Amino acid sequence: MVNFVGAGCGAKDLITVRGMHLLEQADVIIYAGSLVNPELLEYAKNDCRVYNSAEMDLNQVIEVMEEAEKKGLMTVRLHTGDPCVYGAIREQMDRLDALNIDYEYCPGVSSFCGAAAALKAEYTLPDVSQTVIITRMEGRTPVPDREKIRSLAAHGATMVIFLSTGMLKKLQEELMAGGYEADCPAAIVYKASWPDEKVFRCSVSRLYDTAAENNIRKTALIVVGKFLGNDYALSKLYDENFETEFRKKSDSKQKVEK
Repeated sequence: MVNFVGAGCGAKDLITVRGMHLLEQADVIIYAGSLVNPELLEYAKNDCRVYNSAEMDLNQVIEVMEEAEKKGLMTVRLHTGDPCVYGAIREQMDRLDALNIDYEYCPGVSSFCGAAAALKAEYTLPDVSQTVIITRMEGRTPVPDREKIRSLAAHGATMVIFLSTGMLKKLQEELMAGGYEADCPAAIVYKASWPDEKVFRCSVSRLYDTAAENNIRKTALIVVGKFLGNDYALSKLYDENFETEFRKKSDSKQKVEK
């Protein structure tokens, strides 16, 4: 059995309990060494075989899984954050399907969630934004024309941008060309939840300069949107005049009076 496990966004204790138990039981661990916190390997058994996939290609990763399967060993494929976002797991699962190797998928805490925690922010504020766009700048991996930053920026929604710290000059140009005002709030979150986490708030037009001034070149998320401002409407969910299946309008006043 192969278990794909989301390592969480950085901190050792932000892996799920299930993910931790799988690491403890693993006979083989293949981890994304360029991004996963190596402290997570402390959960592994003493005789567990550990491979760093940053030094491997896809064929080598599958070969290790296949060899472990032949020996009746359990493999954990440890990906950063939650591997459903830029995790390149589909190609691995397809190869395992072709080899008739069973696998399971244990989700993790994505770095976009870790970034919100670092910012102490809520991405979806009433009257501000009810949509979160997770995307990236085009680099060596192409982006469909309809998903270019400029096109997505036209929505004015909350945007979380992965894998783009090295292209901030172009990124801020595309964001503004698409519709974000130059003074729209933005932030750079470096290594969310790690011991060396850093948060830099700025405006869209200052993204490049802010990163340069603070020597941030990689391992950071860019977040953009007015959710970082101070103006928003209160949620209807907790409005005393808003009825739900569990609470009637009068309940709040009755409880206070009691």
